[in-house]
Amino acid sequence: MILKEKYTLSNGVEIPKIGLGTWMIDDDKVAQAVRTAIEIGYRHIDTAQGYMNERGVGEGIRSYGLPREDIFVTTKLDAAIKDYDGAVAAIESSMQKLGLDYIDLMIIHSPQPWSNFREGDHFFEGNREAWRALEDAYKAGKLRAIGVSNFEQIDLNNILEHCTVKPMVNQILAHISNTPFKLIEYCQDNDILIEAYSPIAHGEMLKNEVVSAMAKRYDINVAQLCIRYCLQLNMLPLPKTANPEHMKINADMEFEISEADMEILKNIDPIENYGESSLFPVFGGKMNADGSLTSLDLQ
Repeated sequence: MILKEKYTLSNGVEIPKIGLGTWMIDDDKVAQAVRTAIEIGYRHIDTAQGYMNERGVGEGIRSYGLPREDIFVTTKLDAAIKDYDGAVAAIESSMQKLGLDYIDLMIIHSPQPWSNFREGDHFFEGNREAWRALEDAYKAGKLRAIGVSNFEQIDLNNILEHCTVKPMVNQILAHISNTPFKLIEYCQDNDILIEAYSPIAHGEMLKNEVVSAMAKRYDINVAQLCIRYCLQLNMLPLPKTANPEHMKINADMEFEISEADMEILKNIDPIENYGESSLFPVFGGKMNADGSLTSLDLQ
């Protein structure tokens, strides 16, 4: 059962091979989603300061009652924090909101603040300072592992050339039709685990006729095919859902995609329009300077 399988990070810490994403699940609803996921068998929960639901995630974990060491918790340093003192304070804030004595994995959410995402400035100095704060918290035992998100190779090099602890994870947008193979290879060559968020492309893969037909041949649904695709590329998928049935289906990985079909999936035409999600920076959209969206709120 995939929910019991784990990857081993470069520092020896084990991380469950599939996680529950909690992006856009409100703080007052996420505790129940987390409890449901744990009941089903999930042991890896992914949140972020930017999701504004850390409190609820922590409540869900604590209220279920499993030993703390049985649950792997990831959170992310707000993308706008690019200084050491701000990062130190934010790490403490996450621990308090989650109500946990330690965090299993904490990552820098983006190399740029969302309002400057992919506009050319890589915020090298600010990312080094934020990373130094993560390193110090890691060395102090507050964080069991540290990493980054949305980092391109140039951003990773900035950290690798100056760090005392190298990133263990890079969480990136990766799915059928949008698989950055060169970046994935670079990370894996440097023993950095790739976590794949939006593995189903916010539902846009459901509209792809080739993918749908292939899923039908395997007697599975498109979401399962998308998640299995990530796993067979040695990535860690983070499907987001609050629906118990979807949680169960997403974890049903009792099949394998053939090599021939993997080659077809690797060469699916890129998605040109992510629908409502196109408004988010990671899909090519644009945020306002205050971090809000023009017509779709993060929450």
